Amino acid sequence: MREGRFIKKNIDKWKQYQYETATDPDEMAQQFTELVNDLGYSKTFYPQSKVTQYLNGLASKIYLGIYKNKREESSRIWRFWKNELPLTVRKYHRELLYAFLLFTSFAVMAAFSTAQDQSFVRGVLGNNYVEMTEDNIARGDPFGVYKDKNKFEMFLTIALNNVKVSFMVFVGGFLLSIGTVWMLFENGMMLGSFQTFFFLKDMGWQSVLVVWVHGTLEISAIIIAGSAGLIVGNSILFPGTHKRLHSLKRGAKDGLKLMIGLVPIFIVAAFLEGFITRYSSMPKALSISILVSSFSFIIWYFVLYPIQLGKSLERQRKK
Repeated sequence: MREGRFIKKNIDKWKQYQYETATDPDEMAQQFTELVNDLGYSKTFYPQSKVTQYLNGLASKIYLGIYKNKREESSRIWRFWKNELPLTVRKYHRELLYAFLLFTSFAVMAAFSTAQDQSFVRGVLGNNYVEMTEDNIARGDPFGVYKDKNKFEMFLTIALNNVKVSFMVFVGGFLLSIGTVWMLFENGMMLGSFQTFFFLKDMGWQSVLVVWVHGTLEISAIIIAGSAGLIVGNSILFPGTHKRLHSLKRGAKDGLKLMIGLVPIFIVAAFLEGFITRYSSMPKALSISILVSSFSFIIWYFVLYPIQLGKSLERQRKK
């Protein structure tokens, strides 16, 4: 193909690539691939031509654009975890506190009721679960429920269930927070009655060392999801100076950020329950170290670090 014909055939495409910068990564990659093909052809048949230099420069420009997008995407993810999510948490520490107090109050109510009437636990956890646990206790394996043979299948099942429960807690906020409060009530009652049931069987501290290996992150996720639901509910009930729809959009967006922040917690909690909790006879030091590490992380990342980051940014603004 003559050089003139080659240029005439492709010049419109090249100009489009040069002056209409693509923003979609897939489109940008497609343009780069086509330019590399054209450049290869041009280098083969017109190595000293200006069109070869032109295509080389244009391909380099698009390549740098792809690299820049990848670098910015990576930086965006890092900024989300380092700054954006913690500052969102700091903004809604009040809702997080409310969710914690509600959940804890319901758990204490259930614990008191179970201590007064042991049949109460059956109404909360169900007869089948209580009878299965009592059978496991009689066989000398009170935590046998965590010893499913297929570890990976158990991990996936637990992870999906954690996501489902937390998502329902969050979505309940769209019902003027009523749904969120109800879900916190249900889960708080289950925890309180469950834990008290084992204390009444003289296995309370043993259950803490076993169940809370994964339960620390699992329960924390429910409470944080509860705060996300309350954020949405409050954005509807108390829009302030904003239009209610605008307030809802902002609340839903911020609540969703908290839910995204829970994804690693879901995964780690499910991993611990599926692969670690089954070893109920693990050394106490190991169990305590996992429990303390999980609790310390939650307190640091969702309470202390957001406060520290907020104060640091405030000082920078005042300078």
